[in-house]
Amino acid sequence: MRLVLWTALCLCVEALAARVPDTTQRRAVPSGFVTTNGKQFELDGAPFSFVGANVYWLPLLTSSDDVELTFQDIQGQGIKVVRTWGFNAINGSELAGAIESGLTYYQLWNSSQWILNDGPQGLQRLDNVVSTAAKYDIRLIITFTNNWVGYGGSDLFLNWIVGSEATHDLFFTNKDVIASYQSYVQTIVDRYKNSSSIFAWELMNEARCISDTLPAGPNCIPGTETLNTWYRQQSDFVRSLDPDHMITTGGEGQFYWAQPPVIWTDNVPASDYNFDGRAGEDFELDLRLPNIDFGSYHMYPQTWYPQLDFPGSNFSVEDWGLNWMQAHADTADMVGKPVIIEEFGLTGLDNKTTTYPSWVQRALDTNHAGIMPWQFGQLNLTESGGNRLIKYADQILDGASPNDGFAIYTNETSVLDIFT
Repeated sequence: MRLVLWTALCLCVEALAARVPDTTQRRAVPSGFVTTNGKQFELDGAPFSFVGANVYWLPLLTSSDDVELTFQDIQGQGIKVVRTWGFNAINGSELAGAIESGLTYYQLWNSSQWILNDGPQGLQRLDNVVSTAAKYDIRLIITFTNNWVGYGGSDLFLNWIVGSEATHDLFFTNKDVIASYQSYVQTIVDRYKNSSSIFAWELMNEARCISDTLPAGPNCIPGTETLNTWYRQQSDFVRSLDPDHMITTGGEGQFYWAQPPVIWTDNVPASDYNFDGRAGEDFELDLRLPNIDFGSYHMYPQTWYPQLDFPGSNFSVEDWGLNWMQAHADTADMVGKPVIIEEFGLTGLDNKTTTYPSWVQRALDTNHAGIMPWQFGQLNLTESGGNRLIKYADQILDGASPNDGFAIYTNETSVLDIFT
């Protein structure tokens, strides 16, 4: 099983490394704005690389003091870039509960057109995150929407605009949905485009042909380039609004290889979903788009391959991750743009302390421009007495920020020290 999978993967990685890189041009930007220069980031003429953090829940906090505390601890750990959600949407049926609980929301859906909430329970909370980031010299990757249902992602657009017959890929092709998405994107970009605290705009978190609530349709299969076309359209649109900030996809970084690795499950072979184009992405093709400034990808082999990762199996989560990282680094080298590992995670403290060091070293050895584990964990939050249900299973518990099993809290020095 492992021999077939890794032989194919390693051969493809070697082929990528042998190809000739493209050349990219440096774009002039205002002072204090991060930009690209070849395969690295640059800030005011100096190289800029970073350890970052995913802190999606920052705008969900109701206490400015807790936002301040979180940024203080982020800065204290040497983190330079934070990724957070620039979306939070609810249905009209959720409004009364949201007002009662203090839930942050930016969009309210009651019809085929959403209503913007730019008040104190809305975008003013994101304003506070941006201004506090500036105070601590932290830069933000702001994501415009979510492929998944969490916090009102793309399927809300489909539910209200297209209706019950929608397939998920219509988010990327339906003209009315795209117009509504772009209207929201313009709201966010226009609000912050003059801020040097924005590191980059991100088109979508983990775009795929399918979501967790809707299936894919026939127009989003390997080779159709549905996501690539959407990435091109939306990155061009954002660039028309903001010539200075960087833009990235926010994708998981799946490939579309002619000979994808083979996975064997119960003696039945199948091509690997992360390499055969079924997800919808083509990392190399997407990275070549003129207004995609750098590559971003995610990595969760422990949860992506549960059928292979079991006691006695010869599948190695660590090795799979190393090869996944190498494939993205080689592709970025070939295209001539920076690459960051924007999300990665393992559950279990022992798994983190034994595997993260080799992954961090691979990032250093392959000149990744940034590394961002999922997710940052904050202690000593005080809002609602340190205990508050936010939404779904997300909660502040005994002063600790939401934990999905991947969180790295500020007292877990055995893990934090890996990144310093």
